[in-house]
Formats: sequence, structure tokens, C-alpha cells
Amino acid sequence: MSLSIRSATRNDVSTIQRFVEELAAFEKAPAGAVKATSERLHDALFGEHAVAEALIAEWEGEPAAFALFFHNFSTWEGRKGLYLEDLYVGEAKRGHGIGSALLKRLAEIAVERDCARFEWVVLDWNESAIRVYEHIGAKMQPEWRVMRMEGDALTGFAGTAR
Repeated sequence: MSLSIRSATRNDVSTIQRFVEELAAFEKAPAGAVKATSERLHDALFGEHAVAEALIAEWEGEPAAFALFFHNFSTWEGRKGLYLEDLYVGEAKRGHGIGSALLKRLAEIAVERDCARFEWVVLDWNESAIRVYEHIGAKMQPEWRVMRMEGDALTGFAGTAR
């Protein structure tokens, strides 16, 4: 079987949008949880002030998966890191090592760019993903918890209520 991984292009935005929506369904997100539009994704990935990058994995010449990532920064290391926001393999293409291949390519990019770290989060119920991550050498950081402020809490705290 044939697997290739490449950087996403502008022509991939609708595919990325579809994968994001499939990922939301997989993660059991409520209807309407995905606010990203193709236009927003295009601007984030290819606009004048692009903030993220994406990879597309193709299986037998067809898009099978994507990974969206960006750089963060470690004050302790004094170097940038690579942060994986989302990785999703279409349901019909799972079990072929596509996700692991995407993670390996991201690790290569992190090393090529002299990143101190390669990080991501995983839902605690996604045991199959956790097993894959631990198998490739990633370590769970049990002492850390992700904090998030959004919507009314964010605008209210900022003093700019909508």
C-alpha cells in the first residue's frame, strides 16, 4: 500500500475542514462546536499572518488524514517547540500506521527546526491513542492540567463583554 505525507496547500483547505468536522464527531463534540470555516482555516494556514501549518497524509493517492501544528515557546528551554493541535485519521483508513507516520514526520520537523519539545494533548478516554503515543516514546504529564478560558468568561475577564 502507498502512503505519502506532504505539506498542505491552499487546495487542501476544504479537506482539512472536513477532517476537523469528522474529528469533532469522533470526540463526541456537541453539534455546532466547530466554529472554524474554510475561510478562517485558509487565513490561519496561508494568510498574510499565518499562525499554523498542516500536513496531509495520502493513502493510495487519496487524503486519509491530517495534522495541524504550530510553534510555541519554552521559557525554560529558551527555544521554540512544536505543538500538535489536531491529528485525525479518517475512520476507513485507520489501522495502517498513518497516524504514527504523521507523528514521525512531525518529530522530524521538530528536530529539523531545532525545537526543544514536541507536545500535544489527548483525551483521557482515547486509550488506543494513548497506547500509540506511549509506544513511540511520548510520556504523559500527569501533574499538568489544561486550562481554558473562552466565550463570555474570556471577554468578561478581559473587560470587553460582547
